Amino acid sequence: MRKFWNVSWRVITFPFRAVLWLLRLPIRFYKKAHEFLTFEPEDRPFVDAFADTIQKPSSLIGHLEALRKHLFRMLTAVALGILLVATYTSKIIDLLSKPIGGISALKAIDVTESVGVFMRVALLGGFAIALPYLAFEIWLFAAPGLSARSRRLGLLGIPLAGIFFISGMAFAYFFLLPTALPFLLSFMGIQTIPRPSSYINFITGLMFWIGISFEFPLVIYVLTLMGIVKPNFLARNWRIAVVIIAIAAAAVTPTVDPVNMALVMAPMILLYFLSIGMSHLAAIGRKRTQAETT
Repeated sequence: MRKFWNVSWRVITFPFRAVLWLLRLPIRFYKKAHEFLTFEPEDRPFVDAFADTIQKPSSLIGHLEALRKHLFRMLTAVALGILLVATYTSKIIDLLSKPIGGISALKAIDVTESVGVFMRVALLGGFAIALPYLAFEIWLFAAPGLSARSRRLGLLGIPLAGIFFISGMAFAYFFLLPTALPFLLSFMGIQTIPRPSSYINFITGLMFWIGISFEFPLVIYVLTLMGIVKPNFLARNWRIAVVIIAIAAAAVTPTVDPVNMALVMAPMILLYFLSIGMSHLAAIGRKRTQAETT
């Protein structure tokens, strides 16, 4: 009989307990978020932490398990982004083909060419949409090892990851392509009829890698906060960086002409010097944080 009354009481009070749980949920979330953003981890040099990991490889198991969960959620976010973009991919392809007169200017040769173009655009669009969440997952993975100040700054920088990537793609679309396409389409006076695969591969490849390169200052800022990168090292080795940028530009440029390679190199070099400034700012903040904790 007592069991019956207990079950009845739980059924009757369930709506009230559910409402109370929902009312307490924001408070619990705020407390956990505040605790996560304010706790200070043990400040250890990266070299010492790496040496301890080499001596005790078993300590990596927890980190690898956490990394697996973060990667799984990141892949799920990208898949959802691709499904969302797939409903608008035809309109996006039409927008990308406007510099040469619209989608009607593209002439397919292979039977599966249009399908491949559709999937490529959907993949790039899904990645662009999911990028802020991907940055958030990376921040969640790295946050336990950061100071409270660096953790908060990193959280504020997550929206910047999406803004920088979109800005890079917009820069490629509105500034690089209007310069490169007339030169390429009229080179030597030969009439060019673009294929969907070659044209979309050229456009998306250029936009993707320029978008990734725009993330470089943000990445350098985070790595400096973690103590992995030093601004003096970046400034001292700028000549080597220019050579590496030239090799990277030659690898990602869809064509072999030096004009497009220069178009890709120029913003990358400017972003590298911007990264040096961002690294100096991060180093100043890191020293200030260390001074406050000592």
